[in-house]
Amino acid sequence: MPRMLITGGAGFIGSHLCNFFIEKGFEVICMDNLLTGSLDNIEHLFGQERFSFIKQDVTNFIHIPGELDFILHFASPASPIDYLDFPIQTLKVGSLGTHKVLGLVKEKKARFLLASTSEVYGDPLVHPQREDYWGNVNPIGPRGVYDEATRLAEAMTLAYQRFHKLDTRIARIFNTFGPRMRRGDGRVVPAFILQALRGEDLTVFGDGLQTRSFCYISDMVEGIYRLLTSEYTGPVNLGNPREMNILDFGKKILQLTGSSSRIVFKPLPEDDPQVRQPDISLAKKVLKWEPTVSLEEGIKLTLEYFQQKLKLKQED
Repeated sequence: MPRMLITGGAGFIGSHLCNFFIEKGFEVICMDNLLTGSLDNIEHLFGQERFSFIKQDVTNFIHIPGELDFILHFASPASPIDYLDFPIQTLKVGSLGTHKVLGLVKEKKARFLLASTSEVYGDPLVHPQREDYWGNVNPIGPRGVYDEATRLAEAMTLAYQRFHKLDTRIARIFNTFGPRMRRGDGRVVPAFILQALRGEDLTVFGDGLQTRSFCYISDMVEGIYRLLTSEYTGPVNLGNPREMNILDFGKKILQLTGSSSRIVFKPLPEDDPQVRQPDISLAKKVLKWEPTVSLEEGIKLTLEYFQQKLKLKQED
């Protein structure tokens, strides 16, 4: 039975990975300090013989008894509000946390996958973004804590791969959405959906013409699995290349919810990327992967999740 550690496993993507690998027959150890993760995301797995949870900050020394075949490092605040609220923790988990996890990888001789992000490209001057693009990042801006922590994590991963001959993978994850996203974390999908369901104004920053590309969670998990089990060791973009601007996305949410909410505009945050679209040619070639869930289908599934959450909250 393969044995796996997932750091940040109580977070949005991490918890879906816990589910996925349990269903694949893995033994899964989930580690999370619950700074932005939630036990609600993994409570359905408690009691499963092949699942265990460790509450720990990965910036501290990590000891896991026994062998480990795979280690997936997903421990980081990943939304604008989170990494602006926790700038020091974000820097520490990308640097010290990655260092501690790579030390464990070296000890266990495990295969390692780093959850990187499209934020390594910053506010890109190349569009769409390919893995060989070095990015356009402001290291001293408010978003720099996340951008640079992730870029350092990539550099450290490749340094350990080259010097210690570790077996590593890097997934550059573009905007992903679905059930278990946190309310109020600043990400556009839960913000728009909840505002629409509550009849509140939809908040669009700037003129709304900045673009994003949204990938549904099941597609992202499949891409991560294929990268983990592939023999490709360089960074790989994972995301949905269907690009749309934020204003049109807000209108799509209003259409699918039937909400009468209005769209209102607020000033654009500093260093907010103007475009974001992955070039997934490499993923198609080396992983035989591309998204299959349409934006509309993904939004409907996510809507159902938030409708249920709001219903339960009202009943309480």
